[in-house]
Order: sequence, then structure tokens, then C-alpha cells
Amino acid sequence: MANKVKEAWKAGKAVVNGWLAIPNAFSAEMYAQCGWDSVTVDMQHGVQDYLSCVACFQGIQPSGVTPMVRVPWNEPGIIGKVLDAGAQGVICPMVNTPDEARRLVQYSYYPPQGTRSNGPIRAGVYGEAGGYQKTANENILVIPMIETKQAIENIEAILDVPGIDGIYVGPSDLCFSYGLEPKLDVEDPFVLGIYEKLLKETSKRGIAAGLHNGSPAYAHRMIQMGFKLVTISNEVGLMVNAAKAAVKQARGG
Repeated sequence: MANKVKEAWKAGKAVVNGWLAIPNAFSAEMYAQCGWDSVTVDMQHGVQDYLSCVACFQGIQPSGVTPMVRVPWNEPGIIGKVLDAGAQGVICPMVNTPDEARRLVQYSYYPPQGTRSNGPIRAGVYGEAGGYQKTANENILVIPMIETKQAIENIEAILDVPGIDGIYVGPSDLCFSYGLEPKLDVEDPFVLGIYEKLLKETSKRGIAAGLHNGSPAYAHRMIQMGFKLVTISNEVGLMVNAAKAAVKQARGG
């Protein structure tokens, strides 16, 4: 199955990404039909485990959006399992050095590009007619998270690692790393300057830059700035904000 996010990036387009913290196939199914280009199951800070990730994929994939996962860590076992489950993109937290980026690439790709073990128990059902293994390496997205001072200092070497399709900025941890208040929709000129640097370096290499956002308005602004993947909060945040607004309006607020 072709990766629609990868196709959009090749065409120079930005994509809007959903984010799932709730381990439930029904909520994933409903959420996936809201117009997202891709939906990411969050196994790092969400309350997802591997079985709930598979269930969310079962809810997501009929809608045709690109299924992705943020894995809990840069570790070959879980990266291989989410790909076997049908993930078309792997977002990996705390990639701070080129060696860590190389390991992420190695874990994500089949030989000879990497060392991923063969066994696509669910992903194989969604592969091309010629066989999932023949097209997997060209269809998946490998996306390290850039979210620390160390990663920023190493950014050029990280981006020069072959096999990386994009980066994903975690603003809260990035701010934390520089001694600032952790938050999503950052207005600090220093952090915005880091964003400009990342956009410049990724653009030079034909690599997409992604960012986690707290609001739709900020996400739109970041697309205008040059980011090619924007996430808006997660389904929990959107649900809670909508519920609060509904209650307030019902009470005449």
C-alpha cells in the first residue's frame, strides 16, 4: 500500500497528523474519519500498548489515512513489531546523535539497508501484489525526534544519516533541555530561531520537518513557516477542550 504521507512530501505538500493516546479501536475509527492525512498511535506518552496499537490500526486503516506509531524508545524489538503490525511510519523519541539515528534506520529497514527481521504478520496483508518485503523499505517513513540541546548541536550529522525521511520536533522536551518552561505553542524567539535552523537544514537535504502543536492556529502558522507535518494536540486534548466549551456554552458562559 502506497504511503500517502511520503507521496505528499515528494510533491512538496504539508500533511496534518492526528495523535492517539486512547487504547481503543472504536475511538480510533471515529477519529480517523475526521480528515487527517495520517494518524499516529502514541506508545511513548499515551496509554497504548502493543495490542491496543494493533486494535487502533484496525480502526484506522479502513479510512485510508497513513498509520504511524511513536514508539517508546529506540529499540529494535518494538520498532520491528509496530512495522509488522502495519505501521507505515515510525517516530522515535530522543534521537540525539548520528549513531542513534543510524541504529533507528537499521532497526526499521529490511536487509541490505537494515537488519529488521522478516515476519510481517499483519503488514503483509497490506503490501503490494509483488510482496510486502519487496516494497516495505521504500514505503515506510523513518522519523527521529529532535527534542534536546544535544540533538540540535548534532543536527547536521543526524540529517546526513542515510535512510531518514523526516524529523519530528518535540517542543516541550526541547524547551526543557534549554532550561525553559516546557510547552507546545512556543513564542520564545530563541526557540523559533531553532525551528528556522531545523527548517533550513532539512530543506537543504530534501528531508521533511514535523512539529507537535497545541492548537490548530499554531499548526497552520507552522505550515506557513515551512513544516511539512503538523500534529494538533491529541484526541484526548481535543475531546476535553470541546467538552469544556460545550459545558460552558450550555451554562450561558
